[in-house]
Amino acid sequence: MSRFPTATDTVTPRQPRGHKERAITGNRLTSWAFADAFVAEGEALHWARDRAREAGLRSVSPGTGAALRVLAATVDAKAVAEIGTGTGVSGIHLLHGMRPDGVLTTVDPEPEHQQFARQAFRAAGFASNRARFIPGHALDVLPRLADAGYDLVFCDGDRLECLDYLAESLRLLRPGGLVAFEGVFASGRTVDSGPQPTEVIRLRELLRAVRESPELMPSLLPVGDGLLCAVKR
Repeated sequence: MSRFPTATDTVTPRQPRGHKERAITGNRLTSWAFADAFVAEGEALHWARDRAREAGLRSVSPGTGAALRVLAATVDAKAVAEIGTGTGVSGIHLLHGMRPDGVLTTVDPEPEHQQFARQAFRAAGFASNRARFIPGHALDVLPRLADAGYDLVFCDGDRLECLDYLAESLRLLRPGGLVAFEGVFASGRTVDSGPQPTEVIRLRELLRAVRESPELMPSLLPVGDGLLCAVKR
């Protein structure tokens, strides 16, 4: 069985013949920044981002939001579960990608944040019945949701609980459904060889578990702070 590289490993990717290694140049960084801002965001998203900043919350980047739209559309999502409502930034992107009759079930321990999300969804033009807000701790709420009842599960909650979110996601997803984890790069700390806090160690364990799971087909997207995606076989 293959082993997930650790921060102390030296990893040399196998390159095709004739390939010449290139440094991460300024042009490439500019290209990544351009890709991250490729999809324009409307007033409702700007308002939700402002509320998140005021509350000291992280929001998904525009590039991550665009990826979430595409992923939701790709699985023709009618039922999506979101761990971490925040002020509604990721939820708006997910709703844009979902079917017109789709319902987003979003969980957050802070009801006041969910009130901001309600306002943002309304400002973005979504009817109130398009979202179901459940206040509470994710690991208390998720067991109450239906087995195999979801097309997509988006996880943007407590990084210390990411492995528990993975286990719940595998139960919640239908075959062919998709799970996505935001922030797996942890601002570069996930691949940093120095001592790291427990949350970064958990993210490394998550990456290994997803990559080695026979139930999942994974991909790691370099958008925002890293978006780990996997399809349930």
